Amino acid sequence: MPTYETIKLDIAEGVATLTLHRPDRMNAFTDTMMREMIAAFDATDADDGVRAVIVTGEGRAFCAGADLGAGGATFDFEKRPSAPGEASDEDRMRDGGGRVGLRIYESLKPVIAAINGPAVGVGATMTLPMDIRLAVEGTKMGFVFARRGIVPETLSSYFLPRLVGVQTALEWTMTGRVFTSEEAHARGLVRSLHRPDELLPAAHALAREIADNTSPVSVALARRMMLDMLDASHPMEAHRLESRLIVARGRSGDASEGVTSFLEKRAPVYPDKVSRDLPQPFPWRPTPPFRE
Repeated sequence: MPTYETIKLDIAEGVATLTLHRPDRMNAFTDTMMREMIAAFDATDADDGVRAVIVTGEGRAFCAGADLGAGGATFDFEKRPSAPGEASDEDRMRDGGGRVGLRIYESLKPVIAAINGPAVGVGATMTLPMDIRLAVEGTKMGFVFARRGIVPETLSSYFLPRLVGVQTALEWTMTGRVFTSEEAHARGLVRSLHRPDELLPAAHALAREIADNTSPVSVALARRMMLDMLDASHPMEAHRLESRLIVARGRSGDASEGVTSFLEKRAPVYPDKVSRDLPQPFPWRPTPPFRE
């Protein structure tokens, strides 16, 4: 497994736990963290043994936002040094959080956010492309960009209004105020609230429910179906896609095992693998280039 500087990746019994690991800086986001998070999701996608990914933070914070160590030049991309793998100015000018968000969106495994402490700025927006968000009681969250003279990022202009509605998304981003996880829960951003010592066990219980009972290929397909249909122009788009995939999956070994194990009242043992058995073409809607 690769060695990381700003994150930890632990895999046990089919569940990967990606921990943001800069506790002395409240896990503030950096270019290195961006690259390592992308690499970690590459690793979990490539491992058929991984059935779900949990993302959490080390110490008292989930992620306090971008590292502000560069002071007033923090968000000046023209002054930002090129990072490894950035071959052009176009690469260098891309939003780093957005690159992580796109990689999470493209994940073949479900992603659960276990928000263990403050999640502000990119610490909040990076959770939006994740599938389910759990949080500790009384923690602080905020889309504070307007209070820093910048704009929302990490795909938040796409995901946030779809998750909580346009009115709440506008209120949170236009005021830039910090709010509690209780408000996030009330407005639909967070699925459930937990005591600090109960957060990771709850996230692992949810991951185990997926890992122990479902077809990994079916989960990967259902996840992408739901996300891609967020901006479908007509229900017919969903009908076409669902019809094609139900035919493809209906003749699979997983479908036979799913029905047989149910009738035999036993736990299923699904034979299909995400690495080899996704119906092609997949993805059916490839990621467009950054610029046309």
